[in-house]
Amino acid sequence: MEKHIIPLNKIDNRKYEKELYCQGINYIAGVDEVGRGPLVGPVVTACVVLPKDFELDGLTDSKKLSAKKREEFYDIIMDKALGVGIGIKNEDVIDEVNIYEATKLAMYEAIHHCPCKIEHVLIDAMKLDDLDIPSTSIIKGDLKSITISAASVIAKVTRDRMLDELDKKYPMYDFKHNKGYPTKKHVEAIEKYGIIKEHRKTFKPVSDYVK
Repeated sequence: MEKHIIPLNKIDNRKYEKELYCQGINYIAGVDEVGRGPLVGPVVTACVVLPKDFELDGLTDSKKLSAKKREEFYDIIMDKALGVGIGIKNEDVIDEVNIYEATKLAMYEAIHHCPCKIEHVLIDAMKLDDLDIPSTSIIKGDLKSITISAASVIAKVTRDRMLDELDKKYPMYDFKHNKGYPTKKHVEAIEKYGIIKEHRKTFKPVSDYVK
């Protein structure tokens, strides 16, 4: 049977929202995370509820946007959203429970901190089994759902700003550019200067430098 592949730029990024609106569900939250792979800093999640008529041309997965465009979209989303919640779990929690569990905890926190009543949650990839609100897990949700895309941008900009501040304290690690990911310059800095409190002690190669 012939398969029809829809290009990502042709995907209706309001499909899931439209289906829920048709069921009389109006307060739909999108949840996404940023920062599962870095060696340093927290995992950050965002929960965003958008107005029914929200439109933002070019909004997609934050990783596919320039830093300038993310900042621009961040301001628009924060201004227009019905509610935004942020969840942050730092390196201590990540090392204690592992990055997957820490991400889920941060997602629960973001949903809890969202100030408006949520009727349904759209989540990028992950499942939150203990959530007391109906939810849908969507693979590549940050590309397929405008609400999750918005959450992706809020989480990304929030975390990037945190790493920019950390860069001011520890410029030798180049956090402003690598955002904590294991680039050559970052790893070489660990070899030369050792690790800082904000490094994730259970992540390689950081764990090799834990005394």
